[in-house]
Amino acid sequence: MTVDDLGRLSEDDARPPHPALTAELGQAELQITGRLLQASNATFLAELETDGNPIECVYKPLEGERPLWDFPHRTLGLREVAAYEVSRIGGFDCVPVTVLFDGPFGPGSLQVWVEVDEAATNKLVDLVPSSAVPQQGWFASVEGFDANDHPVSVIHADIADLRLLAVFDVLINNADRKGGHILGSAGRVFGVDHGVSFHTDHKLRTLLWGWAGCELNLRELAAVRKARDEAPDQLGTLLSDREIAALVRRADLLLTRRRLPRPRGEWPSIPWPPF
Repeated sequence: MTVDDLGRLSEDDARPPHPALTAELGQAELQITGRLLQASNATFLAELETDGNPIECVYKPLEGERPLWDFPHRTLGLREVAAYEVSRIGGFDCVPVTVLFDGPFGPGSLQVWVEVDEAATNKLVDLVPSSAVPQQGWFASVEGFDANDHPVSVIHADIADLRLLAVFDVLINNADRKGGHILGSAGRVFGVDHGVSFHTDHKLRTLLWGWAGCELNLRELAAVRKARDEAPDQLGTLLSDREIAALVRRADLLLTRRRLPRPRGEWPSIPWPPF
């Protein structure tokens, strides 16, 4: 059995805990410090005062959600929390701590802010001239033209943690895995913005198609099975019964086929814009 077969489990276990995975978000005073104006829904930067040590967070009140035609209104924050629970329970450890919180603008999701390593993040997903796509260690997922009609490509790295995030996205049926939702921090890979996940219909849209059709390794299979067996009991207040049943079906398909899916064709497979 090779290191690749194990998905580098021993290396991952040796890494120090990341504060975005260990912070405790209790019911304390939340102070709004700013707003992310580029977000499509009301999204606020905030600090949670806990024992004199403020924790930087992202607060998304349910009342600030823009209605969508295909998702029930005021459920996106619940899906953000559900994504964290699946990540935590399965051991994917790719979503920062996220809880339901009754903040200044009402109940919503509260997620620990990730201190982004820009250099590391740029090594995960990038936009490059099509003639400069690296021959090894990267996949090209989208090709197009820039403002000057020069061919460009969106590329993503071929690394174990990013691939685990791709498996996670299949499991939660993530309809919006943009490049800007993938963060590198302290040697780890995080995904954020999971409000449009867990639909009962197939809606997977992602930039991470480089491993399409590849066989799952032991690390990935173990994470899917643990989430399948243990997460449904924790999601009853966050998702509908049908959405939980659909999550179990997707897990069973992954465990039976033991391969990452390929784009189906009946639904756009790439989010737009890609970043």
